[in-house]
Amino acid sequence: MFAVIKTGGKQYRVSAEDKITVMALAGEPGDKVTFEDVLFTGKDGAADFAPKVKVTGEIVSHARGPKVIAFKKRRRQNSKRKRGHRQDLTVVRIVEIA
Repeated sequence: MFAVIKTGGKQYRVSAEDKITVMALAGEPGDKVTFEDVLFTGKDGAADFAPKVKVTGEIVSHARGPKVIAFKKRRRQNSKRKRGHRQDLTVVRIVEIA
């Protein structure tokens, strides 16, 4: 059985025992999180809209994404700008779909 959940502005197709990396969630490793924004569920290739389904996960760890460099240069203007960014991420293990 699988479910499509929405968190952090993105959608993820998950099933039991999957590990997914999502935008930073509040909590410590070992805490339980519940995803109530389930778009639909499916089993054996058939999908169905299920508004009362909840997906439970466990926070495995917190991490940082790769560094992204935003470099802008305006030619012949002696103007340049360099900014870096690392996104905060959370690794979640899906426990059950109920």
